[in-house]
Amino acid sequence: MKRILTLMVFMLLVAASAYSQTQADKDRAIKYLESTKQAVQDATAGLSEAQWNFKPAPDRWSVAEVTEHIAAAEDFLRGMITEKVMNAPPRPEGEDVKAIDDFVLVAIPDRSHKAQAPEPLKPTNRFGSPEGSLKHFAESREQTEDFLRKHDDLRAHAVDSPLGKKLDAYEWVLFIGAHSERHTKQINEVKADPKFPKQ
Repeated sequence: MKRILTLMVFMLLVAASAYSQTQADKDRAIKYLESTKQAVQDATAGLSEAQWNFKPAPDRWSVAEVTEHIAAAEDFLRGMITEKVMNAPPRPEGEDVKAIDDFVLVAIPDRSHKAQAPEPLKPTNRFGSPEGSLKHFAESREQTEDFLRKHDDLRAHAVDSPLGKKLDAYEWVLFIGAHSERHTKQINEVKADPKFPKQ
């Protein structure tokens, strides 16, 4: 009986550690969050009012609108992680979390697939100005990084995602960085428009 109990405890420990979050995971995510934050800041540096507000077409967003969306989405996604994902059950056994991590980092920034923003994340000038959006984004990204630093259990829970796979909380943090990378590409597309103001 004692051997059976020992074996059961061992199996539970193996199951619990199968998806454990490593320091390398944490370092990778921090580096990614930092680099994608810097990319947003670089892409929007020194823009004039005309450049911030230029729209390539009536149904396309301006750089100001994209920046506001990035800032709003940071709050929205982190809130979903803390309220929903961290309270969800574990992911199914046997999944390759490293492959799913990499999939998030490729699929979300891919601009060949367009998507409509959900209503709560559409631009409404909620931060008062493009500068207000950038300030809010930087502060919100700091909260995301702080959340990542303080938690070692982000692999313990997973929920369905728009990618057709369950993502754990760690992968949702990667999703946040990937989302800002996606929209930095969008900002650069607007700036590459032939009609984009020179100043």
